[in-house]
Amino acid sequence: MLSEKMLNILNEQVSKEAYASQLYLAMASWADAEGLEGISSWFYAQAEEERVHMLKFIHYINERGGHAIVPLVEQPPKEFTSIKELFDASLEHEQMVTAAINEIVSLALDEKDYTTNNWIQWFVDEQLEEETSVQAIIDKLNILGDHNLYIFDRDIMSMRGQEK
Repeated sequence: MLSEKMLNILNEQVSKEAYASQLYLAMASWADAEGLEGISSWFYAQAEEERVHMLKFIHYINERGGHAIVPLVEQPPKEFTSIKELFDASLEHEQMVTAAINEIVSLALDEKDYTTNNWIQWFVDEQLEEETSVQAIIDKLNILGDHNLYIFDRDIMSMRGQEK
């Protein structure tokens, strides 16, 4: 059984994961409209991954005797100025999610909720992977500047998961 504090923070995370999915979907749509097929594919994949994360939280809450709340999601930005802005915003968002996951870990340890602490460790690892992946892409964009973006767009999907 989850404490009320734990239930609340987990439901807040459901909302954060839902927003992340919508944010990445908006980024994918923008990239698609700009003719950036590879980048849009990368963000569409990220959007789906975040939706899966949201569902993991929903299932966990309900399995532990809570009631997961499906959130109303704020509309993400729909316009971006550059590819670099997309990935900088993505990294900033992932860092915010990492901080939120760390808050859940902290609460689980404070409450001696070892089941939740054990379960949330998958997300701790996942966030490290997410931040590393996006930072590696930003590093590549910094090297490229505004040059060779065609090749970057073409090759981005092959970089997925190989940034470690």
